[in-house]
Amino acid sequence: MQPQVLIIVGDASETLDTMYPFYRLIESGYQPVVAAPEKRRYQMVLHEVKPGWTITKEWEGYTIEADIAFADIDPEDYLGIFFSGGRAPEYIRDDPDLIRITKYFFDKNAPIASVCHGVEIPARADRVRGRKMATVAKCQFDLEVCGGTYVNEPCVIDGNLVSGRTFHDNGHFVGPWIKLLDEARQCSKE
Repeated sequence: MQPQVLIIVGDASETLDTMYPFYRLIESGYQPVVAAPEKRRYQMVLHEVKPGWTITKEWEGYTIEADIAFADIDPEDYLGIFFSGGRAPEYIRDDPDLIRITKYFFDKNAPIASVCHGVEIPARADRVRGRKMATVAKCQFDLEVCGGTYVNEPCVIDGNLVSGRTFHDNGHFVGPWIKLLDEARQCSKE
């Protein structure tokens, strides 16, 4: 059986933030498990700041089926976790089971990745204190007010935590996160 890795989503998760790591996991021999507040279909969105705009424009993207609800997750069954961006993190970050799961991966020092607004979940779980992370600039405050350090780079690696600013950074930070998963997989075989 392939090692399982959680991808955290909700309605309005960003499509490229979610689908790029989803397919990269499959390509690398992992089973992505989409986790959300409930086991159902979720509507993703596309986000872009258009020329001349000062705010993000949003369009409907693809939908994605959640394989498991947060309440049903035993985090010990998973090798790592990915916090997708979009607007979803703002709405799901208070879920007590998501907080429980998030704390587990940080406390276990397991491979974690976050992009864009994904930072709002570990920030809410009080797990960014003393950590360096990339995130979309408008979430810099969320990171810093919770004790983290904002780094404006396409890939920031802080131990077991790999982060990027937006989907534009996917090609920079997803590969290093998968490398951490590979190392964890190898250690679990030994």
